[in-house]
Amino acid sequence: MLQPNPADAFIVFDAQDSGCLSYGIESAGQRWFVKTPKTSEAAAALTRALALHAAVQHETIVCPEAVFDGTEGPTLVYPWCDGTLLNHATIHGSDRSGLARFQQLPVPEVEAALDAILEAHVAITIAGYVAVDLYDGCFLYDFDAHRMHLIDLDGYRPRPFILSSDRLPGSRRYMAPEEFIRGASIDHRTTVHALGRTLHHLLDAPAGWRGTADQQAVIRQATEPEPSNRYPDPPALAYAWQRATRRCRPSGW
Repeated sequence: MLQPNPADAFIVFDAQDSGCLSYGIESAGQRWFVKTPKTSEAAAALTRALALHAAVQHETIVCPEAVFDGTEGPTLVYPWCDGTLLNHATIHGSDRSGLARFQQLPVPEVEAALDAILEAHVAITIAGYVAVDLYDGCFLYDFDAHRMHLIDLDGYRPRPFILSSDRLPGSRRYMAPEEFIRGASIDHRTTVHALGRTLHHLLDAPAGWRGTADQQAVIRQATEPEPSNRYPDPPALAYAWQRATRRCRPSGW
């Protein structure tokens, strides 16, 4: 593949606040999604993403298939995935029409998508990474293929780490209390909180909670304000969730 050029894009995402120029191109009959850093912070994020994708491969996680070095940092080229972002966040605001549509799906289909998110984070945990900036803008759902994709995991970092700023990037709807405390330890229990919020948001709806009382109890423990009161890691959360939905534990968990 030749180095991608924004001039060849069939679509440009120019209202993002990530510090990246993102666009879609077509080459040899195949479509690709390209992210090029425009700031030093974005370059650092894409470098982190490369490390994560080198450590973790999972069918739900969309990984780059080509990397081009540039003066401002690495350009990452991902396979183009059809689907709808559950939260299309831009500098002009958020479009959550995808989330509203997702919340109207049959509950078993929603639960299958949640299983995919949890299974991916079991693999991420095994690789020694924690979630940073996980929210519904990372969820790309293909309503035709009934398949969930995880994208834009550029904030994920090796665990544990100490928060050296006043807060981490992310949506307050998903973030744990410790993500707003300088000097706090960010570890697998922080990821558990984000996943608990994910389970709640995606199985909820304007008309009310669509899950069971057992599932609500799992979410309640996952999102406890005190980290020590949560599940110790995503595999423990995933196991509890499987039990709450009366399914057997998958092999290898």
